[in-house]
Amino acid sequence: MVFADSHIHFYFDDFQPDLQECFDRSIAAGVNYMIIPNVDSATISQVSEVCDRFPNHCFPAIGLHPTHVNEHYQTDLEIMLKAANERHYYAVGEAGLDLYHDKTFFNEQIDVFETQIRLAQEKNLPLIIHSRDAFEETMNVLKRFDNGALRGVFHCFTGSIEQAKRIVDLGFYLGIGGVVTFKNSKLWQVVEHFDLDHILLETDAPFIAPDPHRGKRNEPAYIPLIAQRIATIKDMPLETVAEQTTTQTLKLFGI
Repeated sequence: MVFADSHIHFYFDDFQPDLQECFDRSIAAGVNYMIIPNVDSATISQVSEVCDRFPNHCFPAIGLHPTHVNEHYQTDLEIMLKAANERHYYAVGEAGLDLYHDKTFFNEQIDVFETQIRLAQEKNLPLIIHSRDAFEETMNVLKRFDNGALRGVFHCFTGSIEQAKRIVDLGFYLGIGGVVTFKNSKLWQVVEHFDLDHILLETDAPFIAPDPHRGKRNEPAYIPLIAQRIATIKDMPLETVAEQTTTQTLKLFGI
């Protein structure tokens, strides 16, 4: 079976001591495709280094994460936009809004988000959406730019069925990660409600490791655990989950 991890930060310091070993475990687990989004201007080169090291398996995305938006955001945007023209990227992101961590620069977050949407439209690329405690605000921005061609994934989705429906109706995928394996999570209800057509797999590694690794460092080799949980919820073969979610990931990101 072949899997895809639609969201992993393989360049974070968490992976530096054993990056090659983590990569080898991923390939051994069948996780052959990994989307690598950066978070700010300082991590653009780090993403490039990882993707150049594993060019047939790691594919870069470029963006400015909402929690990295600060008083210097215009400079970060200029660096990001310049870099976007210097190599091929497979998505714009992480892009979006975050009202969980800090609301100080929320207006600036909106400005950055809108700029990234315009970049995605200009480059005909999908968006990787980060939305935390800001669902309505995120949807309002996306609707203003919706021209029928917007596409992408709401990464690390943990919301309600009603929210998921609005995302799907907008033409975006639901990025389902390790939370779906947690015993106290209600995310299984969303997975049960929607066809597999609307789901991508992700780890968001090094964060949110699935059971039985919860609380430890996450890595893409754990994607099959997430896929197996989805297969169980939907009462379908693991092979079906692997094949369909991988096909959808490759199609969305143009791989």
